[in-house]
Amino acid sequence: MAVPEEGLRADHDEIKNLTELFHQMADPTRLFLLISMFSGEKCVCELAEQTDVSVSAVSHQLRSLRTARLVRGRKKGRHVFYSLDDDHVRDLVSKGLEHVRE
Repeated sequence: MAVPEEGLRADHDEIKNLTELFHQMADPTRLFLLISMFSGEKCVCELAEQTDVSVSAVSHQLRSLRTARLVRGRKKGRHVFYSLDDDHVRDLVSKGLEHVRE
């Protein structure tokens, strides 16, 4: 399947994966969690406090984000600290914010 921009092509699996990526980012809570991690890694309890969502609900949302490779977790003792998976995630969210602010 060709994408309109000349030279840029995407096959069916890539389109499917990109759709899932945008689906994960389309949820307001998940998007807020991503933005909260712009300043660095955060534990689940910190993210729950910042979003005013229960620890259980935040954990569920983080599991979805981790599956989509948008965040990564690092276990330290009883706590798990989450951060953006890579700079591409920051770029995607930043570009989206830039677009809606124009």
